[in-house]
Amino acid sequence: MDNLSRKNFLRLGAGAALAAAATDLATSPAAASAGGGGVEGGAAGGEAAAGGGVVHDPGPGWGQVGEILRNTQPPHFRPRDFSITAFGAVADGATLATDAIAKAIDACHRAGGGRVVVPAGTFLTGAIHLRSNVNLFVSAGATLLFSTDPANYLPVVLTRFEGAECMNYSPLIYARDCENIAVTGSGTLDGGATWDNWWSWVTPSGPDAQALQQMAEDGVPVAERVFGAGHHLRAAFIETQSCRNVLIEGVTIVRSPFWEIHPVLSRNITVRGIHIDSRGPNNDGIDPESSQYVHIQDCTLDCGDDCIAIKSGRGADGLRINVPSENILIENCTLNIRYGAITIGSEMTGGVRNVFVRNCTIGSPNLYFGLYIKTNSVRGGFAENIYLRDLDISNLTKEVVSCNFYRSEGDVGPLTPRVRNVELRNVNVGHARNAFSIFGYPRSPIQDFRLIDCTYTSIDAASSIQDTQLTFRNFHVNGQLITDPAQLL
Repeated sequence: MDNLSRKNFLRLGAGAALAAAATDLATSPAAASAGGGGVEGGAAGGEAAAGGGVVHDPGPGWGQVGEILRNTQPPHFRPRDFSITAFGAVADGATLATDAIAKAIDACHRAGGGRVVVPAGTFLTGAIHLRSNVNLFVSAGATLLFSTDPANYLPVVLTRFEGAECMNYSPLIYARDCENIAVTGSGTLDGGATWDNWWSWVTPSGPDAQALQQMAEDGVPVAERVFGAGHHLRAAFIETQSCRNVLIEGVTIVRSPFWEIHPVLSRNITVRGIHIDSRGPNNDGIDPESSQYVHIQDCTLDCGDDCIAIKSGRGADGLRINVPSENILIENCTLNIRYGAITIGSEMTGGVRNVFVRNCTIGSPNLYFGLYIKTNSVRGGFAENIYLRDLDISNLTKEVVSCNFYRSEGDVGPLTPRVRNVELRNVNVGHARNAFSIFGYPRSPIQDFRLIDCTYTSIDAASSIQDTQLTFRNFHVNGQLITDPAQLL
């Protein structure tokens, strides 16, 4: 296959057309009336369905979802199996099966593709590197138990750590420049991480992370940004670099060293029916980064950090690579813990656009935010055309919406972030501490942020709102119809 270079990635076309359509839509007369200040007219609660029920009006913008679904189709594989036990893997949980799995993947790839099957039992392994046309199938009753010896994730590979490219320990399951790849089945992927191994790196990783960001700022070639042995930058669990046609389905993921699922510069990604239960530090669930056409559905996420975090590089590397994440559909998911349910950033220098979230169940006593957009003038970037609808949020310990341009490093950088055309429609909240903590800049106010047909039943405290254009239609908080942001302060 031809490598999915950054140049070719940007030429893949349909994303640009959809982005243009979204921008046109955001500036259409209907959108302008929704975001022009004050209150939208009317209290439309839905329209009658053919069968006599009520269907909530999805509103403008949602017509783009069909285009996303047409361009996000899971790959298919030849009906041929390659069991890892046929290549020497032993299900004793103690004998490294790394080489046996690599041989099975190579044989499957050379034969034109199929499934590499992990049968029932526990198999200890180091890094697994996928190849094109290979479906790693983890059977019911099977566990891939990943070694906690860092040496089993060498040699270093090209990866991203918090938005900057480097040569680092291999992710546990890794693919680069591949097409038609998958990790499927109903078995378990166990990263083995505890505070006695990977998670204890969270503090000593600080100097390495700072050094990497400085290398990016100084323009050090990526090949010379070598970490790995002697350093403490943890690797993601599953990462695809410059891949297309990716499916991750059915598996349970536990005890990840770091982020769980991390598509980078990848296209046509389907993640469905997975369960993540990994509560270590920085254990984000699903983090599409600089990737296009992503469909996340029917997932249950219990994470040590953000559940779904959409990213696009950070700082100097985000500007150099300059590929946004766009055309993303998230639906029918259960998002329980810990920080943001739906997050954009904080590594979002390349921008995020065209994100659609629907029919999700959100909240627990341990979840902070519903929608969490995090950036500042050091990280910059844009978030535009963000649509959430038909969400049931039970409980949040902080704000329903948090968007603060002054967070983390604050307003001390050269990059001015931009957030515009964000809509929450038919979002029902049981309890949260605040409705909003939302701060733009005077030079870059948050634009056209709309709430339509939303009910927040129990909100404890006042909101914080600054340099933000908020409009409401049929929005109730604590039983009161909200027609002006001043009512929330």
